[in-house]
Amino acid sequence: MKSILVVDDSPTMRRMVKACLRDLNGVKFDEAGTGLEAIEHLTLSPVALMILDLNMPDMHGLDVLRFVRGHSLYRKVPIIILTTRGDQQSRDAAMAAGASSYLVKPFAPEILASYVRALMDASQEEEIQ
Repeated sequence: MKSILVVDDSPTMRRMVKACLRDLNGVKFDEAGTGLEAIEHLTLSPVALMILDLNMPDMHGLDVLRFVRGHSLYRKVPIIILTTRGDQQSRDAAMAAGASSYLVKPFAPEILASYVRALMDASQEEEIQ
């Protein structure tokens, strides 16, 4: 079963994200409330996809993203940035750091679900080849 790691300092937002994606088959959800928790989780258990907030108390989401992209074991993990930061500079910085997609809160649940499906399908196709 593939795992999606939802990283956000708000427990409510983590629950909302999981509720939006509950119809995905063959997926389990893990959570992290901080960037450090996300990194710890990633090193202990592989994930198929990460949904990552930028604004967190201990470690900025961009730092988490850079960490993930800087390690060969995790380099190909799709990462969706889900944040309140809708400015172009934040979007450009996240995409330059290796984000797979960028979505601004508040978000449409069907858009998040379509991003997740597309990235997981593309990732699965890469594994086959």
